[in-house]
Parts: sequence; C-alpha cells; structure tokens
Amino acid sequence: MDADGSPQRTPDHREVVGRLGRDQRRELLQRSDRKGLAHLAGHLAALGATGCLIALQVPGWPILLPLHGILLVFLFCLQHEAVHKTPFRSAGLNAASGWGAGLVNLLPPVWFHHFHMDHHRYTHDPERDPELARPLPRTKAGLAWLIAGGPYFTSQVRTLLVNAAGRNRDGFVPPAARAAVVWEARSFLAVYLAAAAVSILAGSAALLWLWVVPAFLGQPFLRLYLLAEHTGCPHVANMLENTRTTFTSLLVRFVAWNMPYHVEHHAYPAVPFHRLPAFHAVLRDHLSVTADGYRAATRATTGAILRGEA
Repeated sequence: MDADGSPQRTPDHREVVGRLGRDQRRELLQRSDRKGLAHLAGHLAALGATGCLIALQVPGWPILLPLHGILLVFLFCLQHEAVHKTPFRSAGLNAASGWGAGLVNLLPPVWFHHFHMDHHRYTHDPERDPELARPLPRTKAGLAWLIAGGPYFTSQVRTLLVNAAGRNRDGFVPPAARAAVVWEARSFLAVYLAAAAVSILAGSAALLWLWVVPAFLGQPFLRLYLLAEHTGCPHVANMLENTRTTFTSLLVRFVAWNMPYHVEHHAYPAVPFHRLPAFHAVLRDHLSVTADGYRAATRATTGAILRGEA
C-alpha cells in the first residue's frame, strides 16, 4: 500500500530502465566474447560428454538420452540470445551460433529473428504477439501434446517447407527479408537431407541416437520452461507484469543461459545473458509475477491453461 492507503502501483518497465544512470547502463550492456565463449564451451563440453558416453554405449547409456536431449534443445536459449546479438561482442560469432543452434532445433534464424522481434514488440498481446497465434489447449490431452512438443515439431517442419517453397506469408516477415527466409529454409533442408543420406549410406545410427531421439525426449523440458515465461501472466503492456521470472538453481540458469531471469530480459532486451543477474538486483523489488522453481511455475501455467485463464 502507498502512504495514502491506496494500492501500490507496479511501475512500468520503462520507468525503471529510465532511472538507470549512464555508467550503470554501460556496465549492464557490456557484451563479451570471452564470457560468451566460456559459457558456450561449458554447454558444448557437457553435450560432448553425454554424446561420447552414448556413442560408446556405456552400461546404462539409454538413461543418458533425456539429459543429452535437454542439453541439445536448450541450445534454443543460445539462439534466442543470438537473435538479440548479445551472447558475443562479435557479429560473426552471434550469427554462427544462431545458425548452429537453429539447425539443432529446426528453427531458421532469419525467420525466427522477425518472429521474435514481434514477440518483444507486442509481448503477451493476444491480438499481435505471434507466440499467441496458436490457441492454447483446454484439455489434459491437448496440454500433454503441447508439452510433448507435437505442435512445435509439426509447425516447424511446415514452416521450413513453406519457406523453402517461397510461399512465406507471415505478417512479421518484411518483404525485404523473404529472399533470405527462402534461402535459409532451403539450406536447412539440404543439410538435413545430406546428414540423413550419409547416415544411411554409412549404415550408422549415430544421428538417431545423438540427435533425433534425444531431441524428442528433451523437448518437454523446453516446452515447460517456455510456458513459464508468460503463460498465466496478465495481458498488459508492462513487462514487469506480463512476464514471469523463475527463481531456480545455478545449473538450470547455466543450461538456459540465464533466461529464467525473463522479466529482466524483456524489460531491457539489450542486456546480455551474463549481466542479467546484475540487472535482477535492480528490478527485484519491482517484479510482479515470479515463481519459486519450475515445479511451482508449471503448476501455475498448466492450471491457468486448463482453467481457460491463459
């Protein structure tokens, strides 16, 4: 409550960011190739470790498939950062990481860039946010299919095929970008076909066990993580209210490139991943929607979906 007894107003994210001093802004916006590469090296080292153990078929190797899958699909968080050109200072490293992570997750980076910029421009606006273009399910079966990643995989395969055919009509893709969208979709499909051909000719199941199966097993964890970002939050323009920050372990924050600090990211998208904890210290007293861990976030989001409140 305010001093006059009226309900305390949540400030607009622009107000909070606007109060930052020049030196504070400069510190928060400091991108770093060293920190980006160190984080990427750690993520790839973990992937390499699980991948080698699976490839060697050590005793009990199948139980490593979900873990390997989580590490694979959460490269999405690196691609997401690359869209904002923040994981590295180098433009080349940002572009290369976006392409590499996109190939893993069937997510072409130019198309995703325009999709995601509209998401930031119209965050949680039911009429204009492209993330809300597909209605959420209202049944437990539909929710299970969503969490399993069924709509994601079918949508991304359709997007690649439509874009490769030169028939993209997504409103968020400007006409000047359509040629690049066509080219990248055809490039992605060529890489996938070449990888499949090599695997078949070599009689190797490595692609199946190191990518395809783990990607399906890891996808539910990514879907639940993504639901926590906005689902069940108010449909308002204030990023301090329409987005959720989830308090979680250092390990989860590492795998997700600090994106559980999601209010912080939306309030000031130019802040690179490694500076989000510092920005959280600035915003923490203004956060409207938070969750203590992903178990609590999942209860909130799935409950809101099934009640028709999301």
